[in-house]
Amino acid sequence: MPLSPYWLRDNCPCPECRDPRNGQKLFQITDLPEDLAIVERDERDGRLAVLWSDGHRSRYPLEWLDAEDTGGTGDGRSEAGKRLWAAADFAAGLPEADWAAYLADPAERAAVLGAVLRSGFAVLRGVPAVEGQVLDVARTFGYVRETNYGRLFDVRVEADPNNLAFTSAAIAPHSDNPYRDPVPTLQLLHCLDNSAVGGDSGLVDGFRAAAQLRAEDPAAFAVLTRTLVPFVFRDRATELRADRPLIELDALGRIREVRFNNRSISTLRLPAAELDAFYTAYRRFAAVTLRPELRLDFRLGPGDCLVFDNVRLLHARTAFEPPAGDGTGGSRHLQGCYADLDSLASSLAVLNRRAAALDTIAGYFEGEGAAEYLGEAVTLAEHMLQAGALARAAGAPDHLVAAALLHDVGHLGPSGPSSGEERVTGLELMAGRDNRHSDTGADWLAQWFGPEVTEPVRLHVAAKRYLCTAEPGYRARLSEASEYTLRVQGGPMTEEQAAAFAALPGAADAVAVRRWDEEAKDADAATPGFDHFRPLLAALMR
Repeated sequence: MPLSPYWLRDNCPCPECRDPRNGQKLFQITDLPEDLAIVERDERDGRLAVLWSDGHRSRYPLEWLDAEDTGGTGDGRSEAGKRLWAAADFAAGLPEADWAAYLADPAERAAVLGAVLRSGFAVLRGVPAVEGQVLDVARTFGYVRETNYGRLFDVRVEADPNNLAFTSAAIAPHSDNPYRDPVPTLQLLHCLDNSAVGGDSGLVDGFRAAAQLRAEDPAAFAVLTRTLVPFVFRDRATELRADRPLIELDALGRIREVRFNNRSISTLRLPAAELDAFYTAYRRFAAVTLRPELRLDFRLGPGDCLVFDNVRLLHARTAFEPPAGDGTGGSRHLQGCYADLDSLASSLAVLNRRAAALDTIAGYFEGEGAAEYLGEAVTLAEHMLQAGALARAAGAPDHLVAAALLHDVGHLGPSGPSSGEERVTGLELMAGRDNRHSDTGADWLAQWFGPEVTEPVRLHVAAKRYLCTAEPGYRARLSEASEYTLRVQGGPMTEEQAAAFAALPGAADAVAVRRWDEEAKDADAATPGFDHFRPLLAALMR
């Protein structure tokens, strides 16, 4: 395959070029020689090995080289990474989830965050209708963006409002804070009370409306992408201004942001011909945003929390009857806050990364793990699942449950993310060759778990050797297969070795894992499946 030398060298994954802890580069692009060239290249074992003209050597997984193209969506923020919609697309229901399920199930949380990124919004149902709860919702995926409205703001009828949102008037489709740069990219609205007559919520996909304008009137679309509009907000304590186009494009000409708020547009100062062109285009775009088929109307009830993309979706509400002067009648009270899409996208990426890792681990349980376990009456997968279940039944902390569950993954032959070494399995151990599966497993798991999980895995073989020395009668309880592997793995420790092991920080945890390991060989035991442990593992992953 043709490769750019500087691109390839800039992405060298070796520890001389990148910090192995955080992946950040340890060199500047100007550190590379002017005449950098590939001297030798060789593809084998799924990797490309390169010798460079300056003597440096690099190795790249072929899978990574083949996956370099992002498919044109880039960071997913432009229209290329979105599902553009009209109201009828949600005839079967809104993207929504129960709050308790969202908190408990990483897959449910990923589905909600994914809906916000793809469709621009999602609704959480059953969020406790107590003041300030919306801040807790935002903290499940990111950070609250504080503005002149505070960290938290109330959307209800105010006696002296500084914004029409704090009245009972109908509000046309708009985006919030267009006078701010950068604008808050996410908004959350949590309903505490909606007993008023009226006050329904509405959403319009601003990207869809802009795309519609582009298809119907390309000239008007072009005007709105190049005309800087002064958005202004003033009150007693605040003076904000941002000059931005109503429709902003990325470098490839794709819609990336819509700012639309007629209440905040200040006076444009342009030649008359340009003003005429702008207002013709502005009116045309406004008319598109008001088309009934584009507006999705729904009603938020107490406990509903709407999360939406504030640089894409336009939100609206119908007028409602304010409380009567004598205190009778219904009321409408939402609490809101702002956050940012980058944090939400980061949280989703981490959830997806963890899910992919758990799928990889599960694949070993379902594949190689279904094989015989070193002469025992259970399969290797059943053995590890039983060990995890025994740890959980004993009330062990989550990290020890995980270590017990995963302690023998090294027998399955996993190779690390940058390993080109021969895969070694439990078959070698039964043939009289120590496969050092505890080290292999711990190193592989360190991609995703911290030392609280990996070190008990690393030390559990040493813990067996220790217990045979430290506890009279322990060795006699070993199974025949375990006795055989003990001899292959070095036999009981000496008194000096046992004392040194006992002094290690993770020795007690490793001993606990070892005891569950020895018990987990019951062919008749009810054994939970791997999915039973997924939420626990996901919570522990880095």
